[in-house]
Amino acid sequence: MKALKLFILMTLLTASAVAENPFLLPFNTPHQTVPFNKIKTEHYKPAFLEGMKQQNAEIEAIINNSQTPDFENTIVALERSGELLSTVSAVFFNLLSAETNDNLEALSLEMSPILTEHSNNISLNEKLFEKVKMVYDKKDALNLTPEQQMLLKKTYNGFVRSGANLNETDKETYRQLSTELSALTLQFGQNVLKETNQFQLNITDKNLLKGLPEGFLEASALLAKEKGKDGWLFNLTAPSYIPFMKYAENRDLRKELYMAYNTRAMNDNEFDNRENVKRITAIRLQIAQLLGYENFAEYVLENRMAKNEQNVYNLLNDLLKAYKPTALQEYQDVQNFATANGADFTIMPWDWAFYSEKLKDDKFSINDELLKPYFELEKVKAGVFGLATQLFGLQFKKNSNIPVYNEEVEAFEVFDANGVFLAVLYTDFHSRESKRGGAWMTEFRGQKKIDGVDYRPHVSIVMNFTRATETKPALLTFDEVNTFLHEFGHALHGILSDVTYESLSGTSVYRDFVELPSQILENWTSEKEFLDGFAAHYETGEKLPVEFIQNIKAAQNFNVAYASLRQLSFGYLDMAWHTLKEPFTGNVLAFETEAFQQTQILPKVENVSMSVSFNHIFSGGYAAGYYSYKWAEVLDADAFSVFKKNGIFDKKTAASFRDNILSRGGTEPPMTLYVRFRGQEPTIDGLLERTGINP
Repeated sequence: MKALKLFILMTLLTASAVAENPFLLPFNTPHQTVPFNKIKTEHYKPAFLEGMKQQNAEIEAIINNSQTPDFENTIVALERSGELLSTVSAVFFNLLSAETNDNLEALSLEMSPILTEHSNNISLNEKLFEKVKMVYDKKDALNLTPEQQMLLKKTYNGFVRSGANLNETDKETYRQLSTELSALTLQFGQNVLKETNQFQLNITDKNLLKGLPEGFLEASALLAKEKGKDGWLFNLTAPSYIPFMKYAENRDLRKELYMAYNTRAMNDNEFDNRENVKRITAIRLQIAQLLGYENFAEYVLENRMAKNEQNVYNLLNDLLKAYKPTALQEYQDVQNFATANGADFTIMPWDWAFYSEKLKDDKFSINDELLKPYFELEKVKAGVFGLATQLFGLQFKKNSNIPVYNEEVEAFEVFDANGVFLAVLYTDFHSRESKRGGAWMTEFRGQKKIDGVDYRPHVSIVMNFTRATETKPALLTFDEVNTFLHEFGHALHGILSDVTYESLSGTSVYRDFVELPSQILENWTSEKEFLDGFAAHYETGEKLPVEFIQNIKAAQNFNVAYASLRQLSFGYLDMAWHTLKEPFTGNVLAFETEAFQQTQILPKVENVSMSVSFNHIFSGGYAAGYYSYKWAEVLDADAFSVFKKNGIFDKKTAASFRDNILSRGGTEPPMTLYVRFRGQEPTIDGLLERTGINP
């Protein structure tokens, strides 16, 4: 009797837990969007565990299927497994970046080894791999579509690249290494965020803040007030750090902020990432060598357009050769300008933005403070959305009934020209302590088709823009407008996806191809026809003056070679860490200095490090892939030349770009898709021409 009562009680408790956990119930929201308003931290772990349980049952069903393995009952069944787990993971890890807290971070470290073990249990399952291999071995006789061929290839290679062909001893080693790596990369990013949030520069003497624009000072005073402090408060987030470095006349304070920013996660405390850098690269190397590769870069680049490290270095070296002479001259020009204006010192990194901005203003009569009044966020948003309307016929309708994860986030329904629903787009524009730095696009649900139903994507773009103040709306810098367009380009890649399988949809493409849709959109930022449509003074309504646009165009290549070398330096650093053939046990700073050496333009500063806060490669997905930003610049310059030739709003060109690039995701090799749009493979000539560099 007691046993029966206990069983009934446990059943009721389980039913209650399900009833209270929104992940375990249908999403009764517009377009089945995530019910953020109902999700609590305690819901994640049970949902993760249930999701893994369900996927395990689905995997067992594939293995125990007595029918001969084929594309549908094995590859497609595997593709569609784990739906609940995918949903929970998307919500959890997206919020871990955009709306985190101590509880979420603690849970991420707890769940990381569990989730990695679950993933390994699938990829290292011999019976499952045997069935996948049986289908793969007869691929030539299956009469598959190109998309089906790509899914089969991606599935098979995913198993092989995750250790399916290893012996039992090596499989166990792989399990241990991948589990540790997953935890370390999470810890790396959390350390950077905590170090970023810990620093505050509180100034109460306004005389120390000469040169800083009034609007920026107002925002800094508001930040101080929110923190219960007097005066003005500055931190290491982009909306605070960048304007301070550009405009603060006090050189000592610029240096203080620069050193704080560039010594994050290397302060001999619990957030120090130096050992994490060495351990992460060592584990990646060991995994690569375990799988038969010489180094981690070789492992990664096998599935990239670049194919191998030599091609990456060829690109980096060619661009270095083309840009370095001009970059050296750019540095000398800034130094000469500074000297002529009373600077009796060598320009250091904490001086570069300050004097560069003054020189640009002197040469082109253009600067951020002059332009910001014309880039009110709401108008920029209308302009960016309007670009998608002009190119692709898209319409954006705000829906306040769609739940969001922060009151600042907005949700839009996206429709095509015929009124057909395409996607949900979330926009999250402003910086806060719960959000990591930078800007990114992500998805809460990818696009897919099942049994004739087209499940449309739920896409999100996240930025760290300056907030409104008590007297001004949110006004963007020109660079922030550019960033908006960049992430919106990624969003269009997701929104316009039209494929069958989610793992091939939207941005699920080679890492060195994924930046093409984002970077090509940046080209519109300086086009008069585009700017005329929305850039107007927030107080007077006056359109952005023609001479301002002309000056923007004239200044487009100002210090472009220096900026390119800076990007190249990150690419060289990334490749240096990931072409190691032996674990690195030396000094991280010395290693970095050697990697940066040929790209160094400014004088070297001791005891600073990029590596320890380099989230892209140590906590994100760009390991052995940071070069892809330059690779994509080659692609986008070449691709935009078609728009320039035919008209920047030419619907035929836009339709070709949509049909051949944006809608196809990763269903075919990226160069195949690109050539189908462009008619030829790209060269670096278009990029060099755009940036005014003679090769």
